Amino acid sequence: MKTLELLSPARTADIGIAAVDCGADAVYIAGPSFGARQAAGNPIEDIRRLCGYAHRFGARIYATVNTIIYDDEIASAKELVKDLAEAGVDALIVQDPAILKLAEGLGMAMHASTQCAVRTPEKARFTESLGYGRIVLERQISIEDIKAVRDAVDAELEFFVHGALCVSYSGQCYLSEYLTGRSANRGECAQACRNLYNLEDADGRIIARNTPLLSLKDLKLYNKLEELAGAGVCSFKIEGRLKGENYVRNVVRAYSDALDALVEKYPEEYRRSSFGSVRGGFVPDLDKTFNRGYTELFTDGARGHWKSSGGGEYIGTVKAMTRSGFILAPASAGMSLSNGDGFTFTAKDGSAVGFRADEADGFSVKCKSVPGLGVGVKLYRNLSAAFEKAVEASAPVREIPVRLNVDISDGHIRIDALSQDGRRVSLQDNPKADAAQKPSRMLETIRTQLSKRSAHYGFTLESLNASGVVPFLTVSYINGLRRNVAEELDRAPVTPLPLRMKDADTSVKAPSELSYKANIANRIDRDIYLSRGASNMEDAYEITHRQGAELMRSKYCVRHELGMCPKQKKGLKPDPLYLENAGRRLTLKFHCSVCEMTVEA
Repeated sequence: MKTLELLSPARTADIGIAAVDCGADAVYIAGPSFGARQAAGNPIEDIRRLCGYAHRFGARIYATVNTIIYDDEIASAKELVKDLAEAGVDALIVQDPAILKLAEGLGMAMHASTQCAVRTPEKARFTESLGYGRIVLERQISIEDIKAVRDAVDAELEFFVHGALCVSYSGQCYLSEYLTGRSANRGECAQACRNLYNLEDADGRIIARNTPLLSLKDLKLYNKLEELAGAGVCSFKIEGRLKGENYVRNVVRAYSDALDALVEKYPEEYRRSSFGSVRGGFVPDLDKTFNRGYTELFTDGARGHWKSSGGGEYIGTVKAMTRSGFILAPASAGMSLSNGDGFTFTAKDGSAVGFRADEADGFSVKCKSVPGLGVGVKLYRNLSAAFEKAVEASAPVREIPVRLNVDISDGHIRIDALSQDGRRVSLQDNPKADAAQKPSRMLETIRTQLSKRSAHYGFTLESLNASGVVPFLTVSYINGLRRNVAEELDRAPVTPLPLRMKDADTSVKAPSELSYKANIANRIDRDIYLSRGASNMEDAYEITHRQGAELMRSKYCVRHELGMCPKQKKGLKPDPLYLENAGRRLTLKFHCSVCEMTVEA
């Protein structure tokens, strides 16, 4: 049977706990340093608290130690991974292979970060040979590519299914470092891809003005989970370690429900990797959470329009402009607006424009002056204030099902409990109570009170057998029995499903020449690659700032996005184009034989 895992981001331990409550099978979170989102670090004690909570449900915690490491940081990195292991972390998500050496003997699984840029079977085989039990694949690949990797390796495969997208192949973007000195591989990405640019040709003619040409829509593979599972993906990853709690709750709940439906459809083929079920709370809606528009990217092996569009749910058109805002002609009769709603529309130049509602009275909206907003403009809502309040006010409950069998014999009580994850406990008691005057009513009270929730357990009374004297038991006593069972279950160790562990296979050789794209930043890396046959190794771009370096490579293509693709229009040539922002100029080159675009200095 194949195990499926929903992997949630967490900026903080509390967000991680909320993710577990909403159905996450695993959570990834940064410790105090060496995480690829520098603004999302957490103290070790918070990681320990999150591990303790998640492990109750067999859910796992992965720590992101996925920056490149410099020589003078090796000692502190080693101390960090030791602290994470002691806090209960189940696996590390790693970019720099030096971390694998530093974590040897600590009992944690090693997952190759998407920063390792694995998108081919050959790269996957080498990455696995370093000692990674799981590979987080590059996002810009197709389902057929995933199948090819699955056939090439034994390691588990993890794939992003939702959230913000990097325009570059992950781990090989040096644009932020080039422009600002803030390295994406060091957790300091300045997100230059979200900036506004002018697009020019070789003669300086402006093709597009002041638009985020490198900013992609958000990924949404909600309808692709079955195909991905069939292709060999076991972990479905949500992006968002900088996102707030409501975003995480909504997205996790939506995808958890979808995975539950997949397991229900194929019960002999799939199971979830953690225990418990989620009930109650808000109804998830992915369109009501902030997004830049959604795309399924390259999963079907076809190029689409991936540039960000503002996104959200279509709510109608602008009927009239007022002194303080506008009046909406709603798209449906059930539509309602709230103060603080976030709206987007597409400007005439193709750029996405966003703004917030200061006040909403029916369909009359007060807002700041918004250039380009006018009668007839189609509006989308990518943030619903009312939905945000509902998510915050109505949290779901996660509970582990427990079956109880109760025997009452001449006043003696025995309770046998079996949890969904296989823990068994037994309790016996002799309450020395008087006989119940109405035994049948007493038994019904026992049945009702024991079939309730205590702590994070949902109890179901499977059988209740009585012989001889039925004692009179108060409700508080019966509730105490149920609580005692919960406490005994808590004391019983939870046995999670095992993670894939791998030993290094030194027989797999590295390429003889490794460019700066290998991100080699320390002596341990050099020794690893040297032992695998590499003879010519460039240092990481962050160390050398190599002249003429390719700053980014992508399946995304500005020419295709703007209808200027030579494969679509005969007679066009894939001549370079140029991005200009604040006096800085970047060159776009087009490699049509492999359908890729590069950004160069």
